Amino acid sequence: MIRVQNLQRSYGDHVAVSGVSFEIERGEIVGFLGPNGAGKSTTMRILAGISNADLGLVEVAGFRLPGEGLAARGRVGYLPEHTPLYASMRVDRFLEFAARARGLIGRRERARSISVAMDRAGLEGFERHRVQDLSKGYKQRVGLAQALVGEPDVLLLDEPTSGLDPLEGRRLRERIAEYARNRTVLLSTHVLPEVEALCHRALMLVAGRLVADGQVEQLTGRDSDSGGTPWRVELLAEEGSGPGPLPADALSGLAGVKHAEATGAPGLFRVVADDSARFALELNRLCRDRQLLLIELARERRSLDSVFAERAARALEATP
Repeated sequence: MIRVQNLQRSYGDHVAVSGVSFEIERGEIVGFLGPNGAGKSTTMRILAGISNADLGLVEVAGFRLPGEGLAARGRVGYLPEHTPLYASMRVDRFLEFAARARGLIGRRERARSISVAMDRAGLEGFERHRVQDLSKGYKQRVGLAQALVGEPDVLLLDEPTSGLDPLEGRRLRERIAEYARNRTVLLSTHVLPEVEALCHRALMLVAGRLVADGQVEQLTGRDSDSGGTPWRVELLAEEGSGPGPLPADALSGLAGVKHAEATGAPGLFRVVADDSARFALELNRLCRDRQLLLIELARERRSLDSVFAERAARALEATP
């Protein structure tokens, strides 16, 4: 549904996006991460057909931009970071305006589409309220509803929960997840737990370059420094099995183990292994030979925040 190859965009001497490539399939919810100025909003504006790339291939819903931009925009719902609302208009009139702008010509078609969008955005009963009289959370709902008018195949959301309280943010995430079942969502956000809760996959952009692209589970479940899977291991020596606690070196010597360290708690270790199945067999053999009881063997998950901080630091160090 979205295909980007070698995307580049500059503003004067400032390179906003450089050599970015990725693809997003139907049904995926993808988190778009990066610090301020990383190029996320620039990329989303290009995908929405508002700005043009300097170089690179961009396709949305099967249409190439900018040549087929009008057709592509008819298949895209876009919610910018600063929600563009006409404050003096009533909610229903604003969504009527959005439906006409999207090209919905028939009155019944517009009415049905507006009704569906309002229902999905949680705006029932607010049709005749003026936008200026709504809370920030409900204004965000109106912005989401205008993006949903016409039931677009691709939804581009730039910081949709910015400024919302936790409850409003959660409700909005639930509505996005419900809508995305058979569609495609690219979600830009600074709220990394939001990506872990909602997204299947994450793209990380730093200084205009893509530094990570992978399943959230994969990014948080692998140790990016050593390329292995981190494990939490707790061992207990059986009574009369021998003197002293097991040293971390004993775990480091197992086949498939790249790194092992004691955590400070008795019998508790952090182990990084490049072959999980082989590590489990080797650990079982060690326990048998050393008369150890395996209390816990659990895959250790890092937070997306720590993964992002690490990737960002590396990318900035490598940037000339």
